[in-house]
Formats: sequence, C-alpha cells, structure tokens
Amino acid sequence: MIPIPTGVRVWLATGYTDMRCGFPSLALRVQEVLKHDPLGGHLFCFRGKRGDLIKVVWHDGQGACLFTKKLERGRFIWPSAEGGVVAISSAQLSYLLEGT
Repeated sequence: MIPIPTGVRVWLATGYTDMRCGFPSLALRVQEVLKHDPLGGHLFCFRGKRGDLIKVVWHDGQGACLFTKKLERGRFIWPSAEGGVVAISSAQLSYLLEGT
C-alpha cells in the first residue's frame, strides 16, 4: 500500500485510459483534462479499458512516482463517466486496490 500522507487527496480519472502511457503522458492528462497540478502532491488514479490494470501518479515532493497494479483475476470498480474526475478517501483507495 502507498503510504498516503495526511492532507493528500486521491482522484480517480473516470472512464478508461491508454495504459501504454508513462508518467509524462499521465501528468499531462492530469493537467489538461482533469485540470489539476500533477506536481501538487495528490494521487491521480487511472484505469485501463479491460479494468484489470491501474496506474497511480504521485509527486511526493522529491520526485515523480508511478505505481502500477495488475489484477490476476477480477476488475477494479470504476466510475463510468468520461472525461471527469472523482475524489475518494485514502480508505476508499485501499479498498479499490484490493480489487474484486
């Protein structure tokens, strides 16, 4: 589990994202599509089309982090609306990372 400091918000990018993207592409998506600062210390979560892969972008104050989790079976539960962002709590992120 990612140790989330107090005050850090967790954002889910709704819909699905091309999982070939690395940190630069995902950070640009955070900035241009989600209208947030990718270097602001918050976590931004993206899900692939099949639903079994997520990537989390986080700038921890020292550098950029890109976490990836792929489920062996099941899918991540995700909002279906396109082009938006949903805020969740760090506890909800923990549940999300467990998969279904």
